[in-house]
Amino acid sequence: MLEKKMEGINTDEVIEEFEALTKDAGMVQRETLERILEENGSAEYLQNLGLNGRTDPESFKSCVPLVTHKDLEAYIYRIADGDPSPILTGKPIPNMSLSSGTTQGRRKLVPFNDELMENTLQIYRTSFAFRNREFPLEKGKSLQFVYSSTPGKTKGGLGAGTATTNLFRNSKYKNGMKAIQFQCCSPDEVIFGPDFHQSLYCHLLCGLLFREEIQFVFSTFAHSIVLAFRTFEQVWQELCDDIRDGELSSRVTAPSVRMAMSKLLKPSPELADLIYKKCSGLSNWYGLIPELFPNAKYIYGIMTGSMEPYLKKLRHYAGELPLMSADYGTSEGWIAANVNPKLPPELATFAVLPNIGYFEFIPLNNDAERLYMDPKPVGLTEVKIGEDYEIIVTTFAGLYRYRLGDVVRVAGFHNSTPELKFVCRRNLILSINIDKNTEKDLQLSVEEAGKLLAEEKLEIIDFSSLVDLSTDPGHYVIFLEITGEPSEEVLKECCDCLDRSFIDAGYVSSRKVKTIGPLELRVVWRGTFQKILEHYLGLGTVVSQFKTPRCVGPMNSKVQQILCNNVAKTYFSTAF
Repeated sequence: MLEKKMEGINTDEVIEEFEALTKDAGMVQRETLERILEENGSAEYLQNLGLNGRTDPESFKSCVPLVTHKDLEAYIYRIADGDPSPILTGKPIPNMSLSSGTTQGRRKLVPFNDELMENTLQIYRTSFAFRNREFPLEKGKSLQFVYSSTPGKTKGGLGAGTATTNLFRNSKYKNGMKAIQFQCCSPDEVIFGPDFHQSLYCHLLCGLLFREEIQFVFSTFAHSIVLAFRTFEQVWQELCDDIRDGELSSRVTAPSVRMAMSKLLKPSPELADLIYKKCSGLSNWYGLIPELFPNAKYIYGIMTGSMEPYLKKLRHYAGELPLMSADYGTSEGWIAANVNPKLPPELATFAVLPNIGYFEFIPLNNDAERLYMDPKPVGLTEVKIGEDYEIIVTTFAGLYRYRLGDVVRVAGFHNSTPELKFVCRRNLILSINIDKNTEKDLQLSVEEAGKLLAEEKLEIIDFSSLVDLSTDPGHYVIFLEITGEPSEEVLKECCDCLDRSFIDAGYVSSRKVKTIGPLELRVVWRGTFQKILEHYLGLGTVVSQFKTPRCVGPMNSKVQQILCNNVAKTYFSTAF
């Protein structure tokens, strides 16, 4: 039996600390806001709003407006450009995080400081404690598909990298990960390698070399895990050759990576034969992960929201191995931990840690949006079960009443803190007339079409969409990348199915009276979504941060261009 205490982390104590924090979440929230405002009271932004040193929630809400990133950009760029005065925070901001840019079409700069680092470690410790109680790990390693970009510098000399890069390069992070047995089987040179494809190949190779020791498989997003094992299907024989001969493939050219791998790689014909036999014995790669890593306990990563479409393929690779959704956070900061690890990803909920920020929620279950005004935000403990909200965060890194744009549903409470279920991004909406279809609505529509393809033993690799207003009336365009060659008949059925599956009343009525035109299905060539990934990698995004853009807006012209230039077949719906 695994000892509860390991390398400085006592899981029982961590759980007790979480229980104590969430007993009176309202009081902890007041104390947290007070701390944030005391630490940052000298900041120009707060001074200009007339808080005058007050730290109570009432004064805070009456003086400080709700904002988006656009409202704070001028302040953030002053910091990035080297202005040393207290602008958003009392203490200087040492680093900036770069968002992936896949949601909005452009990358955002977000302040990152030591407090956010501490929040990260607290979230990780908390979810690990609950996870380890249900699925105890033995001593070993993890197979992590993680990648770090080379951090750049802002004009003013601040470090600027992805949120994950800021973590991976922090010494506190490394020590914290050791304490919760989050040790990657790959050497740092692979994680920090200059080429994603070479790093992915080496991650797979390291996993096979340490196959008996692998306790779990991880990546930030489910997409990266699916991508890794799709790649494995293509390169497994080459990996076997490397292991058999003790020589690294010539596809890996980066000197630092080759040198690090040469220290691990020794000729092992027995291991190569074993892997060859296991792979040859699989039926269509079902259960690949437990076959390769017999002691793995689970697969871990963010699996909610835009990651849900990859779960079917991930389950295929996972066989009976549990899938577990990682915690809820954004480039701007962390929000909540998964303290119910036994729930499948589709039902995953996240308990808000009331001491890592100050949280407010805009109710969405009403007609306020139609009246061009938002209802009054409510506090963390005032939310209601079953209701949908947009989250507002106030962080230790200089974001005050910041609208994240995420829509969540309150699934329940853990003591007095809410457990949230991620619903969608608020701004990712397909809309032409009175219709409002979210990312989730799009996903459900694509899943229905996927069932028709599954009957033909075909699957959807990936998908995206846009609104085409160049026609009159405007219409929805859905892009699908599909395995194999579906018949014309099946694709026409898929097109009609996609159209019928949008059940939003505004959409259905608009289609019936022809104020929205027939839905258009565009089937793209194999590899199209890989081109979109490569486009974002070229902009500096790391693959473990990548999210396929589900609704491509006009700001995202390059992605629109990639999709439209790779159309193999086009169909228009006859459903209405």
